[in-house]
Amino acid sequence: MAPLSLIFGAVVGLSLGLTGGGGAIFAVPLLVYGLNLNPREAVAISLAAVGATSFIGFLHRWKLGEVELRTGLLFAIAGMVGAPLGTWIASRIPEAILLLAFGGLMVIVAMRLWQQASHPVLPPAVCPVPDQEDGPTCRRDATGALILTSRCTVLLLIVGVLTGILSGLFGVGGGFVIVPALVLFSGMSIHRAVGTSLMVIALVSVSGVAAQAWAGRVIDPVVTALFVAGGIAGLFAGQRIGRRLSGPTLQKVFVIAILAVAAFVIVRNLIA
Repeated sequence: MAPLSLIFGAVVGLSLGLTGGGGAIFAVPLLVYGLNLNPREAVAISLAAVGATSFIGFLHRWKLGEVELRTGLLFAIAGMVGAPLGTWIASRIPEAILLLAFGGLMVIVAMRLWQQASHPVLPPAVCPVPDQEDGPTCRRDATGALILTSRCTVLLLIVGVLTGILSGLFGVGGGFVIVPALVLFSGMSIHRAVGTSLMVIALVSVSGVAAQAWAGRVIDPVVTALFVAGGIAGLFAGQRIGRRLSGPTLQKVFVIAILAVAAFVIVRNLIA
């Protein structure tokens, strides 16, 4: 089990490093079908491993100046509220239904990432007038700083809570939601959105793990540690490879991999 834990962790870390979001979608299927863990334990380990891996990635991006702490903290606080709610919902869903729903989520993620690769999200234009009612909900001033109006704050909080619910429910980081949301709604550049997303994922995962522990979920420390070790190695490898490859092409290959895993999860549970 130890070699597989390292390898599977590396797969998750590699995809996180390559795409900046969506890589954690592989964690639960690998833990369930590769290591024969039950889905609820897999969700707990996924949260812990993805959170730790994302934290390392966040520190690296922070040193490069690719993180907006204020915006990320606002998003993360909302996500930390939503994660326990997602855990509570998951505890009331049969495991087979939970896995089918997870397969459906993977299909949605794949469609979203394919659309993003084909039609990259462009940030809204800088607008120095914070009280203008028409136009983007969130705006930036002439220096590029986000103008946190009440409408902008509420929007980011709502998306943050929804991201947290997904994390608690399925053990995913939610980067596939966070990155495009930060670009689209806050006008953040894609590189800063990826770095900020890693910080949000790490903080939301802490809340999710705490909720899992409170609910009595077992988190195997050995499997988690090995998964994290493989994930960190994969993360840095993915970041290096990602700088040399075409982003849209890479993302479409990633989508095909997600769809293949989703089909396996859905078919296996329907047959069972």
